[in-house]
Amino acid sequence: MKLKFVLALTAAIAAPLAAQNKPETKTERADDAAIPPPVVSITRHSGTFGGTRINYRATAGETYLKDKDGKPLAAITSYSYIKEGPVDPKRPVTFLWNGGPGSGSLWLHMGAFGPKRVVIPSDARDDGAPPYPIVDNVDSLLDVTDIVFIDPVGTGFSRALGKTDPKDYWGVTKDAKSMAAFIRLWLNEHGRWNAPKFIGGESYGTTRSAAVINELEGTYTDVSVNGIILISSILDLSAAADTPGNEIGYITNLPSMAATAWYHNKVADRPATVEQFVAEAKAFAIGPYAAALLKGNALSAEERQAILPQLSRYTGVSQDYLARADLRLAPGRFYKELLRDRGQTIGRLDTRYLGKDYDNAGEEPDNDPSFYAIDGAYTAAMNAYARETLKYSPDLTYVSIGGVRDWDWQIGGPRGGAGYVNVAPYIGRAMRENSGLRVFVGQGYYDFATPFFGAEYSLNRTGIPNDGRITWHWYNAGHMMYVRDEDLRKLSADVRAFIKAR
Repeated sequence: MKLKFVLALTAAIAAPLAAQNKPETKTERADDAAIPPPVVSITRHSGTFGGTRINYRATAGETYLKDKDGKPLAAITSYSYIKEGPVDPKRPVTFLWNGGPGSGSLWLHMGAFGPKRVVIPSDARDDGAPPYPIVDNVDSLLDVTDIVFIDPVGTGFSRALGKTDPKDYWGVTKDAKSMAAFIRLWLNEHGRWNAPKFIGGESYGTTRSAAVINELEGTYTDVSVNGIILISSILDLSAAADTPGNEIGYITNLPSMAATAWYHNKVADRPATVEQFVAEAKAFAIGPYAAALLKGNALSAEERQAILPQLSRYTGVSQDYLARADLRLAPGRFYKELLRDRGQTIGRLDTRYLGKDYDNAGEEPDNDPSFYAIDGAYTAAMNAYARETLKYSPDLTYVSIGGVRDWDWQIGGPRGGAGYVNVAPYIGRAMRENSGLRVFVGQGYYDFATPFFGAEYSLNRTGIPNDGRITWHWYNAGHMMYVRDEDLRKLSADVRAFIKAR
């Protein structure tokens, strides 16, 4: 399986700090003298979230994963935000992560759900240079749930310890096992085994969420979960496999191309709303277009000629170009070709963003303008917030993204093996075996890292209960829809309602 870019995930957290005390630090004795004990910083704060004033404790630091003899193997860093006061046994706790698979949780932490967030331009412009505003995040979910942001091994400050090979944690199943182990340890420490529980992630973090639910609920020592929050989903990676002969991606990408062409005014007889045009594109993609692709070389010249005008309208790309591409428009080519006449490229994570390449030739863009337009602000904000506000400043580099390599994509079983990874059946099984499990799915119209029609395809298959427990939400931005202020508010309200509806 070939992914052209690392699946970029997102995330934001910050804390309205009306009151902050000196940090407390606690240490534990490590079993291996060569490995320093874990360090945890505890600070106290107050803020207003969802219109409610909340006093909360922030715990930033390491949790050691150990072998059966108690030897530390890996340090997972997390950021826990827990409401102060008497423990409410009905108060939920939500565990969140990002994707990559080598991304830290800074995007959801500092962009969407944490008590503070970094402010970047809401209209798809570059974030420029520091200082970046870090403000109270009134859209944080702390009014309805405690929140734990987790950095998997190889991301953030999390790492393998001693002689442990970090590749022991780098794989779909290996990673999920370590995250499930962390969740169990956290529930032990905080006495929250009987609390309502939610897990969720963004981008590959949704792949991780499906694998984690399999580890939590697919064993004899279940940790039952109330809800899974999937933001910018990628569950069936066949849609992202740029492999000759695989037609699924062309079909699932087409509605995203239509939304993007609509946004950039490249559509003749342009409908009034993107929703209307996307509905048309979905019907075309799953109907005439899918039939044409599946016919392959058996497609007649007359049928090909009939498809071209429609394909051109939905993609915004000329019939001549599409004919030369044999009706199959790869994403990288689309990013370069759509606005070639304007001398501009478009983003992958968010196709609203515009880029300017070295020249206007070439087949694909030089880089992704929707990533380099935001990464500086998020990295700066995460480091400043953790080290200065939360008083957690290890002598380590915070790995925002790209911290893992040689990922093990094998998941085993009849649906695994060397083929395309598809973890959606894990969610189907969990829903069939847990009648109280619900799923939230949020997708951006302008996301090309994890196109929205691909998410719909993966969760509309045999074995996924079709009983109303999956709720769908769409946003007028891209992969990190919360970079657009209106969609941050909508996403926060949608997830808050999902949690409260348990």
